[in-house]
Amino acid sequence: MSKAEIDAVTTEFFGAFDNRGGKAADVARIRRLMLPAGLIVKTGPEFTVYSVDEFIEPRQQLLADGRLVEFSEWETSERTEIAGGVASRFGEYRKSGVLDGEPFEGGGVKTLQFVATPEGWRIAALAWCDQAP
Repeated sequence: MSKAEIDAVTTEFFGAFDNRGGKAADVARIRRLMLPAGLIVKTGPEFTVYSVDEFIEPRQQLLADGRLVEFSEWETSERTEIAGGVASRFGEYRKSGVLDGEPFEGGGVKTLQFVATPEGWRIAALAWCDQAP
């Protein structure tokens, strides 16, 4: 299993939120990219711990109900370490979109923990912190 595979899973994860040009975001694909019991943690500004479904459902609604449009998020830098069947990735990201009619931009840091499964690399845990605007 290679770093290229981890890069592809990471790119697909970020792409799950993209609804630019009127296309529907595919947030549900995160269920395929993560372990079913994966853990997602937002560290700031409000500390929140999510299950996979708790993370997906409000984002899917926000990206589909017209409140958040032209949204995308992308990695701008990363460090990935692989040791056997485990990998850790630390990266910075940017995001932009239009929320409730107001354009915005932002960014922050994310760390993703990967495990090698019979189906390929999957995300076991994810934590992020948005930078203050």
